[in-house]
Amino acid sequence: MLTVVAGTRPGEIVTYAEVAREAGAPGAARAVGRVLRVHGSGHPWWRVVTVNGRLVPGLEREHADRLASEGVATASGRVVGDAHGD
Repeated sequence: MLTVVAGTRPGEIVTYAEVAREAGAPGAARAVGRVLRVHGSGHPWWRVVTVNGRLVPGLEREHADRLASEGVATASGRVVGDAHGD
C-alpha cells in the first residue's frame, strides 16, 4: 500500500479504495487509512482522500495546505472538483 502511495505524483489525488485495489487488496480501503496513520509520515499521504474527496478528519488544515502546495484546491474539508485528480 505504501508503495502505491509513494508512486503518486505531485497534484495527483487517489482514493483509499484505489490504493487498496492497486496494492492487490480490493475492499481494504480502511486498511489503507490505518497503514497511512501508522507508517505514512515518510510518504505523500496527503494525496489520498475518500471517494467523496474528504480530507483526513482532524488534519484538514494540514491536508489542505499540503494539497494546495501541489495545486489542488480544497474547500470545506474536501477536494474541489474530481477527487480522482482526472
